[in-house]
Parts: sequence; C-alpha cells; structure tokens
Amino acid sequence: MRGILLCLLTGGTAFAQASLPPPSTYLMDTASGTARNPLSWPAPMLMERSQDWNLMFMGQGFLVDTQQSGPRGGDKLYSTNWGMISAGHSLGGGSVLLKTMLSLEPLTVTDRRYPELFQTGETAFGVPLADAQHPHNFLMELSAQYAHSLGAQAMLQLYYAPVGDPALGPVAYPHRASAAEIPQAPLGHHWQDSTHIAGNVATVAIRYKWVSLEGSGFYGTEPDENRWRIPWGPMNSYAARLSIFPNRNWVAQASFGRLARPERQEPGDIMRATASIAYSLRMGDHAWSTSFIWGRNHDTSTGRNLNSYLLESVYPVNGKNFVTGRIEVVDKDELFASEPELAEEIDRASGSTFRIREYIAGYTRDIATYRNLEIGLGFNVSFYGIPDAIQPYYGDRPVGGNIFLRVRLQ
Repeated sequence: MRGILLCLLTGGTAFAQASLPPPSTYLMDTASGTARNPLSWPAPMLMERSQDWNLMFMGQGFLVDTQQSGPRGGDKLYSTNWGMISAGHSLGGGSVLLKTMLSLEPLTVTDRRYPELFQTGETAFGVPLADAQHPHNFLMELSAQYAHSLGAQAMLQLYYAPVGDPALGPVAYPHRASAAEIPQAPLGHHWQDSTHIAGNVATVAIRYKWVSLEGSGFYGTEPDENRWRIPWGPMNSYAARLSIFPNRNWVAQASFGRLARPERQEPGDIMRATASIAYSLRMGDHAWSTSFIWGRNHDTSTGRNLNSYLLESVYPVNGKNFVTGRIEVVDKDELFASEPELAEEIDRASGSTFRIREYIAGYTRDIATYRNLEIGLGFNVSFYGIPDAIQPYYGDRPVGGNIFLRVRLQ
C-alpha cells in the first residue's frame, strides 16, 4: 500500500507540473462522452489525416455462444459490437471533435436480449428483463465537443450530444480498458454506467492540472425497446463528476446524478452515486488494466439504497494471450419483476432484495491479424454466490459460460 501511495504521489507531482496537451490531442483521449481511460492504455485505433481533419477509427465485435445452468439459465448465439468514427479540426484557437458511435446489436442480438444470469434493467416486449441483458441502440453516440486552452495547465471543454454520455460514472464498460476482453455486461451496469446512451446531453468541463470538474444536463429516461431511435426528451436530469489524473497510469472519479424516471415501467427517480479507480500499466503493445468501481442507486419511490461493487482486470501474458477476471457484488431487487405473483410470494417470505456475487475468469488468445483487424478466440466462466431464499429458483450452484470470437481494429 505504501508503494502504491508513493507512486500516486510522485507520479501526480510530475504530471501536475507538466503542461496539458493541445486541445486536439486532449479531445482524442476521451473514451465515452467526456470520460477517460488512463493515458498509458494503448487504445486500439486507426489514425488518418484528410486535408485539415484528423480522423480516428475504433471498433470491436464479439460473436458469443452462451451456455448457462439452472432453471433460469439460457443458451444463445449472438454478437455484441460497436464502431466509432471521430473527426477533429482546429477552430477558434481550440479544437472541435465530431464523434459517431454505432452498434448493429439491434440486428445481431435477437429477441431484444441475450442470456445473463442475475442481470436486470429495461424491458423487452413490455416486460421487465431479468436474467438477460438488452442490446445497445444502433446510435450509441452522436456528439460534438470543443476544447480551448486556458493557459498551459487549464482546459475548457464543451460537449453536446443528441445521444451521448453525461458526466456520471466511469468509462462505460464497452470502452473500458479493463473490460476489453469480456463480452457480457457487468451485473452492476445499471448502478454504474448505464447513462452512456442518454438523450439531449450537454456537459461543461474545466480541467486544471490533474483535476477535472464536469457538470451535465440530460434526458434521464433510458432508451425504449426500439433500438433504432434516439432516446430523446427534455433535459430533466443532471450529474456532476470530479476526476483526478495523478499520472498517466491512474484515473479516479467520483460522481453524483439525479435521473428522472430512468426505468420507464417504474414511477420513481434515481439518485445515483459512483466512485472508481482505474489503472493501466503499459506492457509492450498492450497494458495490464484494472478497475475498481462502486455504484449506488437510491430509488425515490421505494426509499431503497442498492449498492454494487466491481473489480475487473485484464493481464496480457505476452503479445497474444490475455487473462481476464471480474468480481461483482450487487444488490438486486428486480429478479422477479416480470412475475408479479411470484415476486409477491418471495417478498412475503424473504424480502425483495438479494445480494448476488459473481466471479468471472477468462482467457483470450489472438490467433490472427488481417490487415488492421486483430482476431482472437476466448472463453470465460461465471460462478455465483446467491442467498438461500432464491436457490429453489436458480439452483444451488448456477454456472454460466461464454465462448467467443473477438475482432477489433488494431
């Protein structure tokens, strides 16, 4: 622990004394919305220049076969995927960045879901999802942002997106360095980073040396089941985030927001608080990346406080092999939301909130490169710790597994 603190303090001092990069580079370092991975992470991307524009291309896709045990487990072949195009140009003494992020999941995830034990959030065919994850929208982000230097060590950043990511939570899991080799969503997604596809987002950020303060307004209701539409609505929600960048290897953030009616079928607002620490250590062409994330939702209609904790990591054994892991502890109160009579019966006997523990271990091996594509084969296995009260419905020891083909731009 003393060594980690010393690294943070000495690295932070060195970084605080250095000038911030020019606005064009500063904007290119963003991941989802205005959130950032550690600078030491070698983000897989293609860079080109067209006349006076700097172009950046990123993308990743998984072809996944899921097999799960127990009465509520499911099996399915599907694909999770996304691609991004960014274009930057100097403007008014600063720089502007235009970004489009797309996903074909409305086509490649059939039945509006893929199986994931103990996952909850949003709906399919008018029924709350349980033990399943929804696909992303076709349009994940459409944004314009502007950065202008305020001296050598300060930066002003303005962001607007008809659909995008407000200043709430860490980097969203599809773009998070530590989650790059895990195709399934975290069980705490709706406690931590579910606002990464929000409508009518406006953010103002001020960075001074190694500290950034951001504030956002946005439409808080999550996307509906039509994944081809923009989740548009009035700017009825808000968020603020404080981020610290002590050196190139570390990013820490704490954020808070009020989301107006995030779940369409539920009456209350959500007060969300998150905190996270992300670490990346460059190792050749890759990096050892780890994240610790906490998220809490306070439901104004029920008065419940539900917590989630996540620790995930990817370690590059060498240039072609990656070992992955994820541990989660999440409080779930919607596991039986699609079955009202059963939910009422369980509530009377055992209560409606259950603490779920998930342990994921996985491995990916790069098997080929084709032009600018990096192709890998991998698998992961999920084990769960669940309360006795719900074992009759899930089995004593439910297990899930994924085998996948991963393709990404390198």
